[in-house]
Amino acid sequence: MADFFQNGVIANLHNIVDRPVESLEAELRSFSRTSPMALVLPSLYSELAQPALENIVQELSSVNYLNEIVVGLDRATREEFEHAKEYFGRLNQPVKILWQDGPRLRAIDKQLADLELAPREMGKGRNVWYCYGYILASGKSKAVAMHDCDIKTYSRSMLARLIYPVANPAYRYQFCKGYYARVADNKLNGRVCRLLVSPLIRALRKVCGPDPFLDYLDSFRYALSGEFSLRTDVIPNMRIPSDWGLEIGVLSELFRNYSNRSICQVDIADVYDHKHQPLSKEDAQAGLSKMSRDISKAVFRKLATNGQVFTEEHIRTIKATYYRIALDFVGLYYDTAMFNGLKVDRHAEEEAVELFASNVMDAGKEFLDNPMATPFIPSWNRIQAAIPDVLEQIYDAVELDNR
Repeated sequence: MADFFQNGVIANLHNIVDRPVESLEAELRSFSRTSPMALVLPSLYSELAQPALENIVQELSSVNYLNEIVVGLDRATREEFEHAKEYFGRLNQPVKILWQDGPRLRAIDKQLADLELAPREMGKGRNVWYCYGYILASGKSKAVAMHDCDIKTYSRSMLARLIYPVANPAYRYQFCKGYYARVADNKLNGRVCRLLVSPLIRALRKVCGPDPFLDYLDSFRYALSGEFSLRTDVIPNMRIPSDWGLEIGVLSELFRNYSNRSICQVDIADVYDHKHQPLSKEDAQAGLSKMSRDISKAVFRKLATNGQVFTEEHIRTIKATYYRIALDFVGLYYDTAMFNGLKVDRHAEEEAVELFASNVMDAGKEFLDNPMATPFIPSWNRIQAAIPDVLEQIYDAVELDNR
């Protein structure tokens, strides 16, 4: 059972009494008359063969308050796209699939690339960005939830809790972040959030001094969760990172554009498990190693735009401070795991901290060497200014693909 403590600068919506999902869904159905809702599912084609997505589809089949489901399908041939249409066609809601590798969407991407406005990296950020473009083009929804397709512990209550804060017309929230305990198979997970993000924020507060953005980031119980919801009014001005800094980047955009009073987080699950990335010590361009570098760079960039000055000396000090604080966190989480009878490999945890410390240093150097790097995909307002009918093009392309 959750507590009811409010910490930090954003609202926290707790799961105090484990309200039945049927009760939440009844309210959501009433909201849907004036606040129609959508769900975005970014998916690799390979995930269609996994039991996690099969369970997600079965759970969503019982949801009756969604106005549309938008699936962003990556790495699919034409034959695989046709199979995906059959696969998701079992859902009871209207479904549209964005065939990201199809010739129609590729032609639009080529137009944007010619203007140097296209996403520069393949991946989840690009996928979600095009899905949001279709949401704007369709104009059918006022609230949108997004979650991954590899959640092994998925239930429809997660979606109901996630979208409720932005769908409820009595609430002021424009954006909602989901959180949960990363525990599965009697093991404590979530290393990047536990051992990189939280201690890095604490280190930056110590080295850089008080900073509203760091206070804001430190308020999120699980800043790296892939589950969030927003009102569609948020989308046109939002820039989405195309690398592993997606979650931090989205939070940065909300911090820039909205009051903290418009942002909340919600407890969506007691237990959460999904596909795990390898640590990838030998390859800095893969797994948690690349993730830690991208996240660290995203934080450095945001602080720099807020006026923080970084030098090599600053980066070395931040790395040293982070390392000490992160080792303390290893001990704290080891104690928590033991108290709850969970398994934890303290040696592996410290190995992860050593890798993350090295990547914090490397990320800082990369930022100093190339401060003009722009990993963000341009906002849809910028895209429409360059190509006024781009949303109509996307809508037509998706409709033709889905016939």
